Amino acid sequence: MSPGSRVLIALIRVYQRLISPLLGPHCRFTPTCSQYGIEALRRFGMLKGSWLTMKRVLKCHPLHPGGDDPVPPGPSKTREH
Repeated sequence: MSPGSRVLIALIRVYQRLISPLLGPHCRFTPTCSQYGIEALRRFGMLKGSWLTMKRVLKCHPLHPGGDDPVPPGPSKTREH
């Protein structure tokens, strides 16, 4: 995992521990947007993980129904010849 991804994950963890408890549970998605961000950064790295997280957060509004929205599968680890 890149240093940039680690920094962003640390910032999300700070949000989860300090800010989110003050706002209360109101995420309309499963997993929560912050947990989605951590998983996307781990799976795809800083650039694509940040992009996926930003798209997810922008969907989090009262006009979107929410629901189950997992992080897409990561790149395959096997090579084809």
